[in-house]
Amino acid sequence: MPLLSYPLALELKKELQGTNAEVITPDNENYPESISRFSASNEVSKTVSFATKRHIPFVVQGGGYNTSGSSSTYGGIAISMSKMSKIIVDQASKTIAVQGGATWQDVDRVADTFGLAVVGCTMNKTSVGGTTLGGGYGWLTGSYGLIIDNLLSVKMVLADGRVVTASTTDNTDLFWAVRGAGQNFGVATEFVFKAYPQKNPVFGGLLYFTADRLAKILDFANHFEERATGHEGLFFGFTAPPLMQATVIFAVVFYNGPRPEAERFFAPILSQGPVLNDTRMMPYPEINMMMNKAAEFGGRKRLGGTSVTLPLDVKYMEELYRDFDKIMKTFPLASESIVVFELLPYTELIKVPNDATAFANRGRYYNAGLIFCWHNPELDPKMRSLHQDMVQKIGERAGIAKSPEANQGVGVYANYAGHEANARELFGDNLPRLQKLKMQYDPDNVFRKWHDMFLHTETYSKKS
Repeated sequence: MPLLSYPLALELKKELQGTNAEVITPDNENYPESISRFSASNEVSKTVSFATKRHIPFVVQGGGYNTSGSSSTYGGIAISMSKMSKIIVDQASKTIAVQGGATWQDVDRVADTFGLAVVGCTMNKTSVGGTTLGGGYGWLTGSYGLIIDNLLSVKMVLADGRVVTASTTDNTDLFWAVRGAGQNFGVATEFVFKAYPQKNPVFGGLLYFTADRLAKILDFANHFEERATGHEGLFFGFTAPPLMQATVIFAVVFYNGPRPEAERFFAPILSQGPVLNDTRMMPYPEINMMMNKAAEFGGRKRLGGTSVTLPLDVKYMEELYRDFDKIMKTFPLASESIVVFELLPYTELIKVPNDATAFANRGRYYNAGLIFCWHNPELDPKMRSLHQDMVQKIGERAGIAKSPEANQGVGVYANYAGHEANARELFGDNLPRLQKLKMQYDPDNVFRKWHDMFLHTETYSKKS
């Protein structure tokens, strides 16, 4: 596959002449950031057509937070969506139209001015596009389901350059595919979401506990799903913030309701003497900023994930704490790393069958995410190995493998999975249909940087 030479970059620049697109070539001081920035679907269309006809590799960059490298390329075209960030609110229909380059922070801010909210990412520095196309969980998932369950339509630029709209009435097969595997089918340039009234503030905040409180925190977590009504959320796990000079248990709590109700619900952990208690009433957009520290640029990072089912075994979790603490003590500059268990009520999301969309991760279980951070490139092999081992260990000891009755879905969230996870693991029984649709919409497999539909799978032959 040819790389994008300087003459070809100039040719692309000429192709986009007269549009608002910005093509950045190596002689430009902004070159390290991106090579093409767009403001409209037709500009993206021209670039995709240009690249595919010349077999030039390209990637789509929304927020650029993916640690697997799926939004970066060497010698190809990076289609930066940063200029496509317009947001339009329709108060009458309670819908919000969002361009593909907007962040959830943008969406939260605009929606809040109208007394509305959408199901959006719990780290709102990230882009709308990547989170949505892979499924999408948020603090409001307990009330309204996944992000894709509230997606009404999406505008896509396909591999052949066509711009189409997919919804429950238009291009319905494509709409099925993009809700969970959208990165494999094109460039999403616009989304329309269902919004909900959210005029009241929410209760939430960050808590730190010393290691001796782990059993009490787990006791609360293990009874979470029997007490939850859908208005709550709990993230908890391990991290080693430099100011604490120790590995601590952290929790981020969420309650969409009055403070007295929230404090009654979370009383079992609020009463455990946290060394940090930042809980308070706040506007809804603010709760989505609580996890943003984990999404900061810089350094070297690796994201991975698996599933967990309740109850979590105290002895195993103590062992996991010791394993994580040992890594933090061995590699002090990895202190920004985090292990998080994300307890978001699943009642609404499992009302949708796993074959209703491409997203196949619906079940009576929760996501676990691991972000390892370090700075020395020489540590790459070691940190990747430690990270992979821990992800695998959590999945085997605490995931759906130990609770087959909870296994209604694949148990792997594609947005958290690294390249080690193949398409069959991510999409399960939905893979054959996805592969057939892939042959229809992207027969040359142009969009494969996220998770290749055909790599390490024999379910459906590209030649059949």
